[in-house]
Amino acid sequence: MTYHQDRFAFNDGSTTVREKLDEFLARIEERSALNAFITVDADGARARSAESDERFTTGLMRPLEGMTIAVKDNISVRGMRMTCASKILENFRPVYDATIIERLNNAGAVIIGKTNMDEFAMGSSNETSAFGPVLHPIDPTLVPGGSSGGSAVSVAAGLCHAALGSDTGGSIRQPAAFCGVVGFKPTYGTVSRYGLTAFASSLDQIGTFTRTVEDTAAVFDAICGHDPMDSTSAPRTYPSSIAALTDPLPDPLRIGVLPESDLEGCDHDVILAYRATIERLRALGATINEVTLPHRDVWIPTYFILATAEASSNLARFDGVRYGYRAEATSEDVMVAARTQGFGTEVKRRIMLGTYVLSSGYYDAYYTKAQQARRLISEAYASIFASHHAMLMPTTPTTAFERGAKNNDPVAMWLSDLFTVSANIAGIPAISIPSGSDAKGLPIGMQLQAGMFQDALLLRIAAAVEASFAG
Repeated sequence: MTYHQDRFAFNDGSTTVREKLDEFLARIEERSALNAFITVDADGARARSAESDERFTTGLMRPLEGMTIAVKDNISVRGMRMTCASKILENFRPVYDATIIERLNNAGAVIIGKTNMDEFAMGSSNETSAFGPVLHPIDPTLVPGGSSGGSAVSVAAGLCHAALGSDTGGSIRQPAAFCGVVGFKPTYGTVSRYGLTAFASSLDQIGTFTRTVEDTAAVFDAICGHDPMDSTSAPRTYPSSIAALTDPLPDPLRIGVLPESDLEGCDHDVILAYRATIERLRALGATINEVTLPHRDVWIPTYFILATAEASSNLARFDGVRYGYRAEATSEDVMVAARTQGFGTEVKRRIMLGTYVLSSGYYDAYYTKAQQARRLISEAYASIFASHHAMLMPTTPTTAFERGAKNNDPVAMWLSDLFTVSANIAGIPAISIPSGSDAKGLPIGMQLQAGMFQDALLLRIAAAVEASFAG
């Protein structure tokens, strides 16, 4: 059941928020083998559900009243353990709420717990967590995608209404595609990052997992908006995304698509789903234009140079002295020991790579070039969206792959994000929607992207495509 369906039941009294919450808690226990959650706050969620039931009784409902939401474990919730799925923060409890948590609480949401993830959001398969891998909800031998795999699985397996994730290079959209749910990364700056543990500050964006675009729009409306606590927050107001879902589509609706020659490496079933989605857009009245995005060959290297450089800087604060894991070592060696013992392999790999590209003698050769490439990629997108309302491309080249299949080949793992990293580089909004399945019955996701701050329009187009599948 979606949140909007359950809300009707809350309104007419046929069920209560507490009863629905208890169903979720029971299902979390039943499906604990999925390892989707690191922390479950049953007592806190029950207290919040009681408040929501009182509000439904008195007619004082808020926009997300009674919506049960899981939170990726790199987002701060006051007093609730926040580990970032790392040994170095295994017992850390923050003393403040992230801005989006404050906004969700004010909107009536019920926070159920913190979801498993790749350590410090570094990974594409949710296998790098210090708390063990998250399993795919359909086939436990497969990965659910990453880094927000726990959040994707919590929605796909029916453990909550919605979940928060963070997306640095596809960490919401890729697991959403693998698990068959809706994954939305808003425009950079629309949702506050205050309270999000930084991986790559210029790329990180908080977004959502839901079962429908309608639920996505409801959560986005509650969490977007300027935040003076976040220097990267855009000082602007936003139209109601929920209201925009019923607006007519632009006439003519102009959609850019990649030529199939740009889909080399994609599974055959993904290409078939891509073709079918194009035909659905045509049936909605869209004009389809093939568009070649320049600089596609540098998307992945540009992303990983920028992301690792920022990660090496952001993770310097985890030193074993101020908070988090403290190693048993002499005072001179405590920092080295804490980071050696506290960080996993993938995090160490990215810190070392980032330190290298920022080092004297290599800064201009790598980091400066990556920044120049970023500008060219952003300008290419701006040119396309000057004449198109949205772009369509696959979310991932393949469906979910087997656990362990890419652990010894970091580049192959990184290529899972081939079609997602460019949206983070350019800062534009992007959404993955379920678009059929492959011959094995595994979900396939298609991705829509739009211009900067065109989030409401993007959700409107996504809702129309979603409805065409339902019909």
